[in-house]
Amino acid sequence: MKKIFFTIMTLVVSLAMISCNNTTTNTGRKAQKLSGAGATFPLPFYNVVFENFAQVNGDKVAYGGIGSGGGVRNLKDKIVDFAGSDAFLSDKEMAEMPAVIHIPTCMGAVVLAYNLENVKDLKLDGELIADIFAGKVTKWNDERIVALNPEAKLPNQTIIPVFRSDGSGTTFVFTDYLSKVSSNWAEKYGEGKSISFPIGQAAKGNPGVAGVISQTKNTLGYVGSEYAFAQKIPYASIRNKQGEFIKPSSESISKAAAGEIPTDTRTSITNSDALGAYPISCFTWIIIYKEQHYADRSKEQAEVTLDLLQYILSDTIQNITPKVHYAPLPLKAKELSIKNLKSVTFDGVQILK
Repeated sequence: MKKIFFTIMTLVVSLAMISCNNTTTNTGRKAQKLSGAGATFPLPFYNVVFENFAQVNGDKVAYGGIGSGGGVRNLKDKIVDFAGSDAFLSDKEMAEMPAVIHIPTCMGAVVLAYNLENVKDLKLDGELIADIFAGKVTKWNDERIVALNPEAKLPNQTIIPVFRSDGSGTTFVFTDYLSKVSSNWAEKYGEGKSISFPIGQAAKGNPGVAGVISQTKNTLGYVGSEYAFAQKIPYASIRNKQGEFIKPSSESISKAAAGEIPTDTRTSITNSDALGAYPISCFTWIIIYKEQHYADRSKEQAEVTLDLLQYILSDTIQNITPKVHYAPLPLKAKELSIKNLKSVTFDGVQILK
């Protein structure tokens, strides 16, 4: 994790200098404290953002990386100011809560990280990945893996799939992809934040999955790309709809978002048919209540919540996403998000004009 810490601290210092030189002074109000919880997938990015946001007007943000499912539960229980989630809420979930809005914060990739001795460039396709996690392909030297990797020295060893033990937006993104590329997976397991994987080893959070893979030979697991990079774990090239073997990058993730974005920004971009697109790309969101007066929250807290989200959408913050191995939001997503923020109220009165 030293790489994550060094990268984050470098960016925090750099961005703090930008903030001090280009932001107005404190407005005179008392500094506020916000709390959020949820996805671990964007946590390295959020660590940079929240630390630097504190430099603007002294407002503090505490965020617990407990998984998307836990974050949504906390928001539903009205004990946080916002939830972080890599999975947008379904119509059913939204019907069970007061009105919410989804604000995308960045784009990222779920990678298939592995621990194989002397294998530096593994290639996989979607149906093969689905069959590995379904327990239908169990050996690293299975003929289907060999066919995609004829030059690799694949061992006659059992594949150990690694998956999330907690309710996870990363799991949702991964299983959403598998459901699109494998009819067998779609029929037997489907998509969701929590899935009953038939085989393998469970671990909590993206850091937990990355840790198990880095320490255990013959493993294969899905994890946010930054965590694989930080622990120097290799990850596979994945064949996309165009037949190209693609690794995640700011460019290949951005290409996955080339299609239309709905007004509420709830959209899946896995298995994109765009040329050069990495096939397991996704948005990640911060979710807030449209009516901000709940659980004794003050108007100032509501205003700072919107300040934070506008800050995340700013060019200053979006431009640093590639430095922590994410990708910036497309212009349309930012425009829709600002429009949606203008629907947020406190006691029924619009906050942003």
